[in-house]
Amino acid sequence: MSEQSKIRLDKWLWQARFFKTRSLAARIVSGGQVRVNAARVAKPAALVGPGDTLTFAKGQVIRVVRIVAIGTRRGPAPEAAALYEDLTPPPASEPDAPREGGRPSGKARRDMAKAGLLRR
Repeated sequence: MSEQSKIRLDKWLWQARFFKTRSLAARIVSGGQVRVNAARVAKPAALVGPGDTLTFAKGQVIRVVRIVAIGTRRGPAPEAAALYEDLTPPPASEPDAPREGGRPSGKARRDMAKAGLLRR
């Protein structure tokens, strides 16, 4: 790839709208929270290009994206979405907590009071 088909990592993350500001993207990269092709990157000026795979945390979700294109500006969301292919695995569905049955009936409350489970 030529140098023109590469861009700074923090700038690409900002253009692709993963972070609201470029300085926030740079802070995340500097903190070592971004991996490029499975290698941890700590410099916001690291160059990335089409074909590179990025892994980073966004909230509680680990995002995995493959760079498809390099943008020329930070445009609207549909334009930003065309810059990458989302490889993030779907979230694992957690089983629902068992239901307790709701509010106890009057008899059940009296029984709990006799057993000493309720305060009066």
